[in-house]
Amino acid sequence: MSLLAAHAICCALVAIDLLTRALRFQWLLAGLRTPVSFRDAFVMTTVGDAAAAITPNRVGAEPARLAAAAFAGVPVTAAVVAVTIELLCTIPVTVGAAGWLALIYAPRWWHSAKPLLQETASRTWPWIVVLIVAGIVAWIVVRRALPKASTEVKRGTRRAWAYARRMPAWPLLASVPLTFIGLAARVAILPVLALTLPFPPPMGPLTFGSFALLYAQVLVPTPSGAGVIDLGFVGGAVGDLGEHHRRLLFIWRMYTTAAVVAIGVIVAVRVYGAAAIGAIVRRRNVNGGR
Repeated sequence: MSLLAAHAICCALVAIDLLTRALRFQWLLAGLRTPVSFRDAFVMTTVGDAAAAITPNRVGAEPARLAAAAFAGVPVTAAVVAVTIELLCTIPVTVGAAGWLALIYAPRWWHSAKPLLQETASRTWPWIVVLIVAGIVAWIVVRRALPKASTEVKRGTRRAWAYARRMPAWPLLASVPLTFIGLAARVAILPVLALTLPFPPPMGPLTFGSFALLYAQVLVPTPSGAGVIDLGFVGGAVGDLGEHHRRLLFIWRMYTTAAVVAIGVIVAVRVYGAAAIGAIVRRRNVNGGR
């Protein structure tokens, strides 16, 4: 595959991921009798995704999305419940996809990745420890800076099932294929990029490695798993890519992280204005320092 074709496909995959997320959230709000336009749903999801990418353990995602929902006139209760129901719908799909990929490809992936990962861990374990400690500290700081929003999300969990039982079935059922399509689009980015190599690695284990790196970011307490995920990538988690490891890592990060942040920032600036965003950031910094 040519590099130009791979970039075109990756751009389409990023767009598919963002569009399916926005459509899923719009339909869930419609099920809660709080209809919003697709534009507003797109703004909420892209701003939330950008905040998730730059905060430890994605803790900034839901507060940012709730703030965007409030700006769009969505009642706080409806927004919190929609976010919570979305999480409850996406978890089974993600777990099911993980189990299916693990059942088929995990043994082959581990056979090829284990020697490289062991070698990398033995050489870089002090850096791994430093990154994890720094990430934990950053996570604590962010959690203290966003206590009110975190409390709202927790309260929403207790209300979610009551609202879900009153929702029509179609938003819940429709969220399953939308979630799977978005998941598949994100996971497919790395295999598409790998097809540009002179000798691409086996696609099955590579797909499992792509899934593992994407969703391990939730567990690693640094923004987007920065540092640890990158070490895993170049250290063999996606197989032996030879001299192409660092180049593919850079491009993969551009599509899975940088593009998401850039789109979220551009959307936020266009909708809210740079001055409003700056005021929010300054207010957060002041409140966090008290």
